Amino acid sequence: MDKLMQDANRFVSDIVEGLVLAHPNQYEKVEGLNVVKRKGGAIAGKVGLVSGGGSGHEPAHAGYIGDGMLDAAVCGEVFTSPTPDMVLEGIKAADGGAGVLLVVKNYSGDVMNFDMAKDLAELEGIQVDTVVVNDDISIKNEEDRRGVAGTVFVHKIAGAAAASGKSLDEVKQVADKVISRVRSMGMALSPCYMPESGKPGFELSDDEMWIGIGIHGEKGVERKAVAPVKDIAAQLVEHLTAEVTEKRVAVMVNGMGGTPVSELYLTYKYVSELLEQKGYEIVRPYVGNYMTALEMHGFSITLLPVDEELLQYLDASSKAIGFLV
Repeated sequence: MDKLMQDANRFVSDIVEGLVLAHPNQYEKVEGLNVVKRKGGAIAGKVGLVSGGGSGHEPAHAGYIGDGMLDAAVCGEVFTSPTPDMVLEGIKAADGGAGVLLVVKNYSGDVMNFDMAKDLAELEGIQVDTVVVNDDISIKNEEDRRGVAGTVFVHKIAGAAAASGKSLDEVKQVADKVISRVRSMGMALSPCYMPESGKPGFELSDDEMWIGIGIHGEKGVERKAVAPVKDIAAQLVEHLTAEVTEKRVAVMVNGMGGTPVSELYLTYKYVSELLEQKGYEIVRPYVGNYMTALEMHGFSITLLPVDEELLQYLDASSKAIGFLV
């Protein structure tokens, strides 16, 4: 394992401190915790947005703090849910008096700890609501589907709705609208390695790949022989279009952390061709590293059917370093 780090026990703390030091006019760190908030604190009268989870997904989640997106992010240890007291501090940091929406990915630890924090915040008089993202179609049972790169679209659209002055109920409705529509699926040619143990999340031979991987180093649901990228993209697109039948879509080709940007653009070329052949109109393309898994070599595709309301929020200004508009 080759990683640039000083101390495995400080891996996440060093990431958070480096992020805040690199963007001193945008971010602040909550004292003693790996919780990041917008510089200057919550905006009075605006619904606050908080997300987070285990680290290792950079730029998610702290990279999506900024005007038009999140107000705070809670950074757990690598691939480990943050504790309820950390999430509570994130809620407090985002509370401008109009309530706080928690955007949670569908993992049992995250759901449980964010729910506990919600209860604690409500005891302190803060109005809190929650949405749970479950866009990963590699899991057949919808209740068990994981939240993956589609979460970024939820951050962006709900964040724009909050910035426009919508109420907590209205922001939640918009977020739920995105969640009901967005679908993702990913693949990997190689695993990621945990900083503390140096062990890979899974093993593959040089001529194999996993289809349907998760973002926490999980192996996929189908092991296959490595194929040309168009063939790989076709497999993912086939699964996605079976569920996404509306033809006007935003498309995200997301890198898993170890994939060169050149390969992501190359992949997008074939994804766009395949979708157009199926009659889809790509109205907003996004290519880059949005929701990663440390240094995993692979990519995911996300489809979001859009209407004019969702396009308006996608196009709204954002100052978040991970999603500048």
